[in-house]
Amino acid sequence: MTTSRHIDVPDAFAASYGAHGAEERAWIAGLPRLGGEFLERWGLRPDGPAAHGMASLVLPVLRADGTPAVLKLQRLREETAGAAAGLRAWNGDGVVRLLDHDGPSGTQLLERLDAARPLSSVADDVAALRILAELLARLTAVPAPEGVRGLAGVAAAMLDKVPRAVHALRDPGERRLVRVCASAVAELAGEPGDRLLHWDLHYDNVLAGEREPWLVIDPEPLAGDPGFELLPALDNRWDEVAATGDVARAVLRRFDLLTEVVGLDRKRAAGWTLGRVLQNALWDVEDGKTGLDPVQVAIAAAVLTRWG
Repeated sequence: MTTSRHIDVPDAFAASYGAHGAEERAWIAGLPRLGGEFLERWGLRPDGPAAHGMASLVLPVLRADGTPAVLKLQRLREETAGAAAGLRAWNGDGVVRLLDHDGPSGTQLLERLDAARPLSSVADDVAALRILAELLARLTAVPAPEGVRGLAGVAAAMLDKVPRAVHALRDPGERRLVRVCASAVAELAGEPGDRLLHWDLHYDNVLAGEREPWLVIDPEPLAGDPGFELLPALDNRWDEVAATGDVARAVLRRFDLLTEVVGLDRKRAAGWTLGRVLQNALWDVEDGKTGLDPVQVAIAAAVLTRWG
């Protein structure tokens, strides 16, 4: 498709995204025209300035019949390739509705929610966590559709990277922790699960809506055990956890609420939570770091006080 229409790309998004590499810079360079193409293809009119996160641009639009929506543009990656399949499988049950989708580019047309009211705006952390847990229970009740990447492959890839990561870490205690996390993953890897996971469900990925009070956005779907979903909720608003003066107790209180509402076996969920800590540790090492994130260490230590 050719078009003379273009969209405005915020300078901050272009600068931060384009800093990653040549492929990212090329995608950013083509983004104004790509957005214009989908405005024409789907009969959309811009309805406000674009917003963005780290990896996607979201433009408020009006459909031909005047219905509010958002146009979401993001470069295809392994983590987001299954987003449309996941949204179709959930079919709006606790999650934003997918209105249209272009497979080759990954472009999505989505129901518009209230971006000014994320779940993080709920002052009571326990109330916010319960809302998130109830949404998580609904999402993970759905079996993953075929073609969505699986936790089995993710776990195997993590275990292959452990020796190099251990060697890169300076602190002996952190090396031991990575080995413990890897042992937990190895023990569970034979039963990776088949539920449809969001993978990044935290307070800012839940927005207020009209159809339901709260709806989930930005899935990076994965087929697996719901226990692998808990870590983003455990490190939400970490300053409030730290302020309790008893980090382990605060983490376990969150863990217990999540596992109770979702209906998880707590020992398995603990193992997969250590798996998420391992995943983050491996990414840190890949980024050239020689030490682990203290928040991740604190969460792992809290879990291990009960299941170590």
